[in-house]
Amino acid sequence: MLYELLYPLRHEAPWLGWLNVLRYVPFRLIAAMLTAMFICFALSPWFIRRLQSRQIGQAVRDDGPSSHFSKAGTPTMGGSLILFALVIPTVLWADLHNPFIWLILAVTVGYGLIGFIDDYLKLKYGSSRGMPGKFKLLFQVSLAGVVFLYLYMDGSLPHDWLVLRHRLALPFVAFEKHPIVLPGWLYVVFATFTVVAMSNAVNLTDGLDGLAIGPVMVNAFTYIILAYVAGVSFFGINIARYLDVPPIPLASELTIFCGSVIGAGIGFLWYNTFPAQVFMGDVGSLALGGALGTMAVLTKNEFLSIILGGVFVLETLSVVTQVTSFKLTGKRVFRMAPIHHHFELKGWAEPKIIVRFWIISIMLALVALGSLKLR
Repeated sequence: MLYELLYPLRHEAPWLGWLNVLRYVPFRLIAAMLTAMFICFALSPWFIRRLQSRQIGQAVRDDGPSSHFSKAGTPTMGGSLILFALVIPTVLWADLHNPFIWLILAVTVGYGLIGFIDDYLKLKYGSSRGMPGKFKLLFQVSLAGVVFLYLYMDGSLPHDWLVLRHRLALPFVAFEKHPIVLPGWLYVVFATFTVVAMSNAVNLTDGLDGLAIGPVMVNAFTYIILAYVAGVSFFGINIARYLDVPPIPLASELTIFCGSVIGAGIGFLWYNTFPAQVFMGDVGSLALGGALGTMAVLTKNEFLSIILGGVFVLETLSVVTQVTSFKLTGKRVFRMAPIHHHFELKGWAEPKIIVRFWIISIMLALVALGSLKLR
């Protein structure tokens, strides 16, 4: 909005020439990040007090680690503030003529609404179960399916995207030489699966203080680089074609959104770090996971997201492995799933688990960025 209002004024008077800086994506990225941080830092104390006054507290699993029982009643649904703090800066600083901005905001806010209903039901009935899984999955699939059906069917999008829309890139493989081409219907299904899977993977990871938000910010920072590389040119040189990754001019504006995610995440982490004063709840984890999945689709990094989001993938696989093993053999592979609870029950301190998972996430992000050159 500020970009739309202020940038056209740069020629109105000589002293307004400085507004020309708004044309540069890195400047607006930094502005969005700072705006999101300011919103979170300014509103979090008031927001936490409101949650406490309304007794909006976390319900803890009866079968969970005993160390978590003391967390019962900690204010939850802090993800509502994260959403507010990332949507406002995105709208203020992004080019709102870019359809990718509206698509990623639609998924993020829509998944946040699903998570909000889930959290509300947990609070209303005093249970950790919330919305039945089949309904939650139905809403997630429906929303993502509609968004990506539009993305595939809309012929008014730039030609560069129309050429690439049903192609997939493999990490460490030259895109121009070896793209994976899918039929339209299968592409929509695959894109929808990517977003739903990532959303639920982040949700599973959100089990310790600060555990999920750290890798989310690492992923968002990596997508800043991937989106910028896919969408910009320097001195007439198309960086994406030079690196042999999918060239997507619309993608560079998504860096504004990712900057807002990082800024909101930093502000939230101030209060979510161990011992947490507030939890993000499903309203935050489902929304942020959906946002990361949508970033993967819009930048054509669906397969790379498996590496980049390796921490989330590991958490999900631990749950799948545990459930499958127990149903088939009656035995558990881990002491408890997701796997961060397994390490808790082995005696690891909660901060140690959190920091080590962050370190793994940073290492995987470096591998993902290394794929830009190793092809």
